[in-house]
Amino acid sequence: MNSKTLPPRATHRPTAPVPPSRAKSTASVPRRRRITRTLGTVLLCLGTLVFVLPFLFTIITSLRTAADVARTPLGIPHSFTLTNFTTAFQQIHYGRSALNTLLLTALSCVSVTVVGSLASYPLARITQNWSTWVYRLFIVGTSVPIFVVMAPLYLLMRDLNLLDSYTGMVLIYTALNLPLAVFFYTSFIRSIPVELEEAAALDGCGAFRTFFTIVLPLLRPVTSTLLTFVALQVWNDLLIPLVFMQDPDKRTVMVNAYSLIDPHTVQPTTLFPAALLGVLPLLLIFVFLQRHVVAGMSAGAVKS
Repeated sequence: MNSKTLPPRATHRPTAPVPPSRAKSTASVPRRRRITRTLGTVLLCLGTLVFVLPFLFTIITSLRTAADVARTPLGIPHSFTLTNFTTAFQQIHYGRSALNTLLLTALSCVSVTVVGSLASYPLARITQNWSTWVYRLFIVGTSVPIFVVMAPLYLLMRDLNLLDSYTGMVLIYTALNLPLAVFFYTSFIRSIPVELEEAAALDGCGAFRTFFTIVLPLLRPVTSTLLTFVALQVWNDLLIPLVFMQDPDKRTVMVNAYSLIDPHTVQPTTLFPAALLGVLPLLLIFVFLQRHVVAGMSAGAVKS
């Protein structure tokens, strides 16, 4: 018997033709995605332009002469000069006021970090009813405006002889930012496994040593985020230094820049350079801490 190798039998079944309506809808999906992506990009560019344009206008106006701004305030600049920055630097006493603001911001950040973390640790670990109510009381404190407590706070600082002093200012900023610090730290500490602290307790560590050696180093991401918020608030604040700091040698950058505002006339070529000089250290701080801020926001996004 002549055995020949037969070709394998085809097992492929013909597929049914795709209906035209379904093929049309399937082909339109990538087109819809492209349209959605393009629309999102356009909206993102428009939003970025809305935020960037005022800043660019401030920089360009600061570099223009007073006569050029008076001739065409919103027109194309014809001449540029750095004299405006030199004049603003001298008028607001930038060197001294910047050092005052930097010292006040640094002391406030350290105080808020230490007091806030120490207060949040027992609130995050104690599961009794009173700790829950204390935590909620701190959260309510985040919604209290400064204008409500301004008058009694001024009387308290006057009776304690803390007016015109860095100590009084640091205490005020610490009290105002403590609810925010408790909210940040309590939420983050609750995400830390308790087993780490139990292992430290077995090694003979007390509560304070466990906190400073185990818990506090783990709070570095959320601390970077908190310090950024506190530094922005303290540096940009005008009301508290204006009310509680009357000594000209201790005034901050924003108070001295505010003194350039005339109730009758406003000179952009003097005010805008002063404002840019005031926010320049903040921009540098944000550039250096941007990576830590984003990491802290991601790491601190936990349920309280």
